[in-house]
Amino acid sequence: MTAATETQRLVVVGGGMVAQRLVEALLERETGGWHVSVFAEEPRLPYDRVALTSYFSARDPEELVLGDPAMWDDPRVTLHRDCKVEGIDREARTVTDRLGRVHAYDELVLATGSSAFVPPIPGADLPGVFVYRTVDDVAALRGWVDQVRAGRADDTVERPVRGAVIGGGLLGLEAAGALRALGAQATVVQFGTHLMDVQIDLGGGEALKRLINDKGIAVRCSSATERMRADRTSGHVSRLDFADGGRLPVDIVVVATGVRPRDELARAADLPVGERGGAVVDLACRTEDPHVSAVGEVACIEGRCIGLVAPGYAMAEVVVDRLLGGPATFPGADTATKLKLQGVDVASFGDAFARTEGAMELVHADPVAGVYKKLVLADDARTLLGGVFVGDAAPFASLRPMLGAELPGDPGAFLLPEGGGGGAPQLELPDGAGVCSCNNVSAGTIRGAVTEHGCTDLAAVKACTRAGTSCGSCLPLVKKITTAELERAGIEVSNALCEHFELSRAQLFDAVRVADLHTFSEIIERFGRVPEAAADDLPVGPGRGCDICKPTIASILASLGNGHILSGEQASLQDTNDHVMANMQKDGTYSVVPRIPGGEITPDGLLVIGQVAKDFGLYTKITGGQRIDMFGARIEQLPDIWRRLVEHGFESGHAYGKSLRTVKSCVGSTWCRYGVQDAVGMAVELELRYRGLRSPHKIKLGVSGCARECAEARGKDVGVIATDNGWNVYVGGNGGFTPRHARLLAEDLSSEELLRTIDRYLMYYIRTADRLQRTAAWMEDVEGGLDGVRAVIMEDSLGICADLDAAMARHVGEYEDEWRAVLEDREKLRRFGSFVNAPTTPDPDLAYVAERGQRRPATADERADAPVIAGPVLEVRV
Repeated sequence: MTAATETQRLVVVGGGMVAQRLVEALLERETGGWHVSVFAEEPRLPYDRVALTSYFSARDPEELVLGDPAMWDDPRVTLHRDCKVEGIDREARTVTDRLGRVHAYDELVLATGSSAFVPPIPGADLPGVFVYRTVDDVAALRGWVDQVRAGRADDTVERPVRGAVIGGGLLGLEAAGALRALGAQATVVQFGTHLMDVQIDLGGGEALKRLINDKGIAVRCSSATERMRADRTSGHVSRLDFADGGRLPVDIVVVATGVRPRDELARAADLPVGERGGAVVDLACRTEDPHVSAVGEVACIEGRCIGLVAPGYAMAEVVVDRLLGGPATFPGADTATKLKLQGVDVASFGDAFARTEGAMELVHADPVAGVYKKLVLADDARTLLGGVFVGDAAPFASLRPMLGAELPGDPGAFLLPEGGGGGAPQLELPDGAGVCSCNNVSAGTIRGAVTEHGCTDLAAVKACTRAGTSCGSCLPLVKKITTAELERAGIEVSNALCEHFELSRAQLFDAVRVADLHTFSEIIERFGRVPEAAADDLPVGPGRGCDICKPTIASILASLGNGHILSGEQASLQDTNDHVMANMQKDGTYSVVPRIPGGEITPDGLLVIGQVAKDFGLYTKITGGQRIDMFGARIEQLPDIWRRLVEHGFESGHAYGKSLRTVKSCVGSTWCRYGVQDAVGMAVELELRYRGLRSPHKIKLGVSGCARECAEARGKDVGVIATDNGWNVYVGGNGGFTPRHARLLAEDLSSEELLRTIDRYLMYYIRTADRLQRTAAWMEDVEGGLDGVRAVIMEDSLGICADLDAAMARHVGEYEDEWRAVLEDREKLRRFGSFVNAPTTPDPDLAYVAERGQRRPATADERADAPVIAGPVLEVRV
C-alpha cells in the first residue's frame, strides 16, 4: 500500500465490529484521499456483538449500534446493507455483490468475520436448534421460546421450557444466561472436563461450575452429544442422547461449540488460507495480494485466527495506518478474556495454564466464598506470566497490564481478599503496559493525554485516547492513572461537585448539616458560586443550579430529614423518577412497586396487588429483590393505584429513589431445616428500619439464615449471614456491571449489635461517599478501606459514633410513607396529570402487544405492521 494522492476506492467486505472500527479510524485520520464502500450482509448498521445478550432486555437492535450512526452519512462512506459480496476478481480489482453489480476497488479489505460452527451431530438441523451469533439468531431463539410456551397454554400441568446449550465456553455460558433470562431452564453440555476449558484451568472450572449452578443453570461436563432426536408429533427437537447412554429432554437447543472463519471469498479468489481456515496475512495484515488485506476473525495471522474483538481492532488500525503510508505492524494479540454474565465474575490472561518452562503457580481458593484465583509466575517467582480469576476478578484490571513485568512486593498479596492480610502493593504500570485492550491504549498514552494534550479529567482522556469507550471494564484503571498523572504534574484534581459548588458531595453534606440549612436557595447562597457565563440577573434559587447539584442536594436534604421530597422548593430539585415517585419506562409510562419487607407477604396482600394490576391493566413481574413490579401505569393513574394500595396497608417501595431498595431473605429457621436464625424476621426488621433512607446511591441488603447463603447476601451492600452464635455482617458488595463480593466486617453479633453496626455503616457511607457512588466503590476510596471503616464504626476511632447513632434514630423516628403523604395533599396531587390542559386525558400514543399472557410496549416495527387504535388499553396482537 502507498499513501493516497487522489481519491481512491477502498472496499470493505463485512459490516461487523472490526469493519466499523476500520472505517471510523480512517475517517478520523484522513481528509479526503479515500472513498470507502462497506458491504454488510446484515440489513442493519454494525452493532456490538459482545453485548448481544443485552438484546434480550433492550429488544431494540438500534441500542446495540456501534459509534455515531451519523458516520454512515459521511460523503466519504457508502454503506451497502443486506448486500453480500459473492465474488472477487483480483486481476480486474472488482467485487460482485449479490445483485450482480460490479464494484471496482484500489484496495480491498476482507472483514467477513466468522460463523458459528455446528458439529456434524445427527439431528442438528431439526426445528428448535439454534446458534448464537447475530441479532437475528437471538430474535429467533426468543421467538421459539415464546412459541413453545404459548403451545402449552392449555396444558393441565405447567412446566418451564427446557433448554440446553451445547458448549461450555464464553459464548455457551452467555447463551445459557440468555435462556434463563427468557424464563427457560438451561443445561450446559460440555465435552471437556470443565467449563471454559480454553481459558481457565480445572480448579477455576470447578469454582465456575458452582457459580453457574447458583444461577439456576445445570452443567454436564465430559458429555459428548451423540444425537438430537425429534418429537414424533411435531418434528421439533425433543431430546439429546449422549455417548455415555444418558438422555436429556429438551424443547430448544443452542449450539455454541465455537466459530469458523468466513474465508469462502478468499478461497474462491485463490488466496492462501491457514490450516484451520482464514486468509493468511503478514504482520501488516496483507494477503499475498498486495491490494487485499484481511482483518478480524477471518485473518490468519502468525498461524492462527483470533476470535476476540480487541486483536481485530488492532488489525483495523494497522490497515488504516498502511493505507495512509505508515509502517504499522500487528502488535500481537491480547488474549485476555472476561465472561459477560451478570453476577459471575471470571477472567483470564496470559499463560493461564503455566505452559512456560519453569513456570510457577500461586493459587488462592475459597470454595465457601466461591472464589478461585491463580497467578502464573516465571521461575524467579516475581515475573507475571498469566492469571485466572473466578468469583472475584477485581485484580484483573490492574494485573493484566503487568504481564511480563516483575510484581512489587509479595505476589501472594494480590490474591488475598482485601483486609485479609496487608493488601496488595500499589502498582505503577510501565508506559508500555496495555490498559484498554479493545482500543490498544497503553498506560503511556493515557499519561500523554494529560501531559502532552492537556486533558484534565476522565472524560477528556477518554475522548483523546478512546480508552474505556468500548466495553468499559478498564475505566477504573484509566481513572486511577489519570488522577495519579494529574497529581504528579502538580495539577489540582478537583473534587468539586459541579460548576456551582467547589465542595465535594461529602464536604457539602457536612456543610449543610453543620450550618443547619434547609433549602437549595440557602445552600447555594451560602456555599455556591455563579459560573462566569451565567447572567448577572440570574435569581438565587433552583434556577441557578444544574442537573448534577440539584438532585444531589435534594438527596442530602432528604438524608438529613428535611420533610417530604415534593414539599416546597425541594420538588423542583428531584430527578425524573423522584419527581413523580415512580420509575419511568421506555414508553413514558411508570412502574409501581409497593414495599414487601423481606419478601414476606400474606395471601390477602397478593390478592390486593393482583386485583390492582388487573383493574389497571398492568404488567406484573417478580423481581430479584422479592417484590412485585407493576408496569404500564400512566401518570394520571398513579394516585388512584396508590390510593388502593395504601388503603390495604402497602407503602412505597422506593424503587425510584437513591435509597434502600430491598432486603432479600431466605426463610431461615422459621421453615428451613438448615436455618440457624430467623432470617425473615431480621430482614423485615432491617427493611422497616431503613425504609426511605436516602443515600448517594441505591442500597440493597440480604439476610441468609445459614452459611448456605440462599439470599445471596454477599452480593449486597450489606449482607447478613446467620451463625450458631448470632450474625456475621458483610459490607461493600454489589451486582451490576462490575460485581463485587461483600467483605466480612464483624462476626457473631447479637441482633442488637447487628442493628447498631449497620446503622453506623450506612450513616458513615451517606455522609462521606461521592454522588452516585455505590458502597463497593466507596469502600475502595474511603480512608483506610475496610479496616478504616471497621475502626470508625466498631471502635469509634473518629469519635462520631454517637452522632451516627442519633442520625439513624432520627431517621427511624421521623419516617413517613411518601405516597400516603401525597394522597393527603391536594397541592402535591396536582403534578400527576397527563397534560396541563387535560390532566386526566390518557396519552393516545401508547400501544401494546400481547406476550406470554400480558402486554408490553409495541416496537416501531410492530406499530407499522398492525393497525393502531388510539387509547391507553390498546392491544395490538402479533
